Amino acid sequence: MRDIGLDARVEPAGVTARGAVAVPEGPSTAGWYRFGPAPGSDRGSAVLVGHVDDDTGALGEFAALYEVRRGDRVEVRRAGADPVVYRVVSRSTVPKDDLPSSVFRRTGAPVLTLVTCAPPFVPERGGYLANLVVTAVPAGS
Repeated sequence: MRDIGLDARVEPAGVTARGAVAVPEGPSTAGWYRFGPAPGSDRGSAVLVGHVDDDTGALGEFAALYEVRRGDRVEVRRAGADPVVYRVVSRSTVPKDDLPSSVFRRTGAPVLTLVTCAPPFVPERGGYLANLVVTAVPAGS
């Protein structure tokens, strides 16, 4: 497996007043959706979100997701526990307003779901209009 080369500090993330996942401010930090499973859980979708770039256009860590391929390796290091290794099984782009609720599921087989912004970028409509969604399964499965 190829390592995707994404190295971001992870912090818990909640929900905005509008009901969206609260993405951390800086492009070098990822947010773990704290109302769902954590990476390494035995069920459900552990969700990590991050910015692809910042207001200056400087790329963030999640820009690495644009290059990810099926079979690539994702390792999540955890404080006080062994790292969890995943293998990418899919990558898709969806309109921001159509992000499937299954991304945030709390039951079913365990997966890691990584989400970042995707083109088109339309400033007058608030920025990026789509999300890149990468799904990975535990490497042993």
